[in-house]
Amino acid sequence: MPSYKLTYFSVKALAEPIRFLFSYADIEFEDDRFNRDDWPKIKPNMPFGQVPVLEVDGKKINQSVAICRYLAKQCGLAGKDDWEAMEIDATVDTIHDLRQKIGAYHYESDENAKAAKHKVAEEQVPYYLERLDAQVQKNGGYFVGGALSWADFTFVALLDYMNYMMKPDGDIIEKYDNLKQLKQKVVEMPAIKSWIEKRPQSDA
Repeated sequence: MPSYKLTYFSVKALAEPIRFLFSYADIEFEDDRFNRDDWPKIKPNMPFGQVPVLEVDGKKINQSVAICRYLAKQCGLAGKDDWEAMEIDATVDTIHDLRQKIGAYHYESDENAKAAKHKVAEEQVPYYLERLDAQVQKNGGYFVGGALSWADFTFVALLDYMNYMMKPDGDIIEKYDNLKQLKQKVVEMPAIKSWIEKRPQSDA
């Protein structure tokens, strides 16, 4: 079994889908978290100056989506054929499109621009969630193929982060029953429930 070390800030955010996959597959990993004050000295040692970074037997790789896909293939969550794999990839990319639109508002420092981006986010978030909710309904309670995939883990694991960025708007999936049911199924899985109970607490 390879040794795994995941390096990220001391929050959930982009690393949490990776942690969900490790937990689901019962793969031991080092959860290396650091404070933002330490980032300037850590950044030069990270590929492309980015995190999360996964080390596999000492070899470093960046890009959270690529890391998730790698782990999903190992634990049977990457689709039963090439078409499903592509559907999962497209869904994950769409989820990250949504996250980035929310992030554009949250991380904007100019107050005038922030107000405008919040208005855009308020319009765009329902647009995405309505379609994602319909996709889950169409596919038997999951995003793709009527079965659990890493797209489901990606969405549920990123929800805390997206809700945090949309403050004070509240729970972004409150009006979407299929997405709420999907979240409940994922967080009640024994391996995921155990991870959530023991992980360090953070807002995002």
